[in-house]
Parts: sequence; C-alpha cells; structure tokens
Amino acid sequence: MKLQKLKLDRKSMLLYAVTDRAWLGAKSLSMVVREALEGGASFIQLREKNLPFDEFLAEANEIKELCKEYMVPFVINDNVDVALACDADGVHLGQDDMSPIEARKMLGDNKIIGISAVNLEQAILAEKQGADYLGVGAVFPTSTKEDADYVSYEELKKICEAVSIPVVAIGGIGANNIMELKGSGIDGISVVSAIFAQKNIKEATENLLKLSKEMVSSK
Repeated sequence: MKLQKLKLDRKSMLLYAVTDRAWLGAKSLSMVVREALEGGASFIQLREKNLPFDEFLAEANEIKELCKEYMVPFVINDNVDVALACDADGVHLGQDDMSPIEARKMLGDNKIIGISAVNLEQAILAEKQGADYLGVGAVFPTSTKEDADYVSYEELKKICEAVSIPVVAIGGIGANNIMELKGSGIDGISVVSAIFAQKNIKEATENLLKLSKEMVSSK
C-alpha cells in the first residue's frame, strides 16, 4: 500500500527554527532546542555541516524525540542519509544539493522535502519537482550565511503568488524587521540567530511567534 504523502499544515511554518551550535556556550543543543520549542517554535531544522555521521545521527535522534514530544515537524538540513537513518520527518535541500526528485525516491512519499530558492524560476521548478515547501532568501543581510543571495520583497511576493506550497522567508530576520515582510504572502519566517543567539531563548521565541502571527495575518 502506498503511503499517503504527509501534508504540511501552513501554521507549522509560522516560526521555523534552524539550529546553530555557534552560541551554545555551556548548554547542549537539545537544551536550547527545548527552550525554543517551549517558546513556540513550530518547525525545527537540524543543521550540522561538520559533525561525523555517528555524532550527527545521535544528535538527530535526540532532537527528533524532542520534536515528537512537542508535536512539531523535524527535518535535517542537506543530509538525506541522516534523515533516513533517524526517520526524520524530512529534509531541507539547497540548490547545490540532491534534487527533490532524487530525495523523494530515497525518502518516500510520506516525508517532507523543503527546498531553498532565491528566484521565481527556482521556486516554480522546486514545486514541479515535488517540494513540499520553500525557504526563500536571504530577504535581509545575514551574518549566518554571508555569501547568501539577496531576494527583494518584490521577488518574494512574486514567488508566493506563483506557487501553491507554503513559503517561509529566511535571512537576517528578527523582531526589528519582521513586519517589513507584511503583505508578501509568506506563511512564516525561518530564523537562526534571532532565536539561538538570544540570552533568553524561550522569551525571544515567544515574541517572534507573536510577531510572525501578526505579520502573516496581514498578508
């Protein structure tokens, strides 16, 4: 029997948190992710560029259980092998990673596949190839990814109008500028430092979620 493809609730895209161990200090990654989940993070992406496979997998299993506890979707950045091994909800892939078609063959129909896009052409192609959602940006300058392509408000709006799948904006978004995205048509924001670089992660997450809801309701 063919598994039914997992349907993404657009509300789960309101506050999409991408992990980064740069600001951990004395805390573990699971500790800071729990704080973000307690604050209302609605989607978690585990992003690790340099961990060996076994360590990455152990961490993925730990974060997956946390996300299950809070009933929040959990995806792995780039690494389809880790996503398969830990039975994550899916993967998020960049333009230079595996195509959504290949990822779908490996992961099956019931997993989430997110794709990064920086222009209308990439966005439309990603949806045609089976992406479940798009991460579009960078919409503002960002220190997390200094070589990121800039996506204008106009281009972001065109993308949202052209695709039927959920869209989250990413790149340099924080409490100070989120309302500038009002009216673009996005379903939420994807953030790294706006959550994980903050002294009080739970409080910062609660504030961002409130702002994201306000911004999205004005679209």
